Amino acid sequence: MADVYSQAERSKLMAKVRSKGNKDTELKVMAIFKRHSVTGWRRHRPVFGHPDFIFPAEKVAIFVDGCFWHGCPKHYRAPAQNGEFWIGKLQRNRKRDRLVTRTLTKMGWKVIRIWEHALKGDGHTVANRVTKALETRRAA
Repeated sequence: MADVYSQAERSKLMAKVRSKGNKDTELKVMAIFKRHSVTGWRRHRPVFGHPDFIFPAEKVAIFVDGCFWHGCPKHYRAPAQNGEFWIGKLQRNRKRDRLVTRTLTKMGWKVIRIWEHALKGDGHTVANRVTKALETRRAA
């Protein structure tokens, strides 16, 4: 079915839609941190790229990348319709992710990117990655 709006009108309309974050994945990460006694994290702080979680003392930034929105190699399935749009969208998301990681790294941050699917189960692997990064930063 054809869109009732022109491309320019649709773009204006979609630009007004603001992201509200991904509350479910953030709650899962918080539960993992609590279960594995990972402390010192903060959310919603004004850090470049808007990390989902930061550990300010250690300068560690955590991003939880959704399998769909960031093109997980295991789980991403392109929508059947409007393929060109979704290819471009995914490329822009990945390009932005690289820019954010590179910029934060230059600013002295350790960036950890976690795939959404890694939050399944008890989160032991996620907790270990974060704990190791924190220990390394504290030792330095």
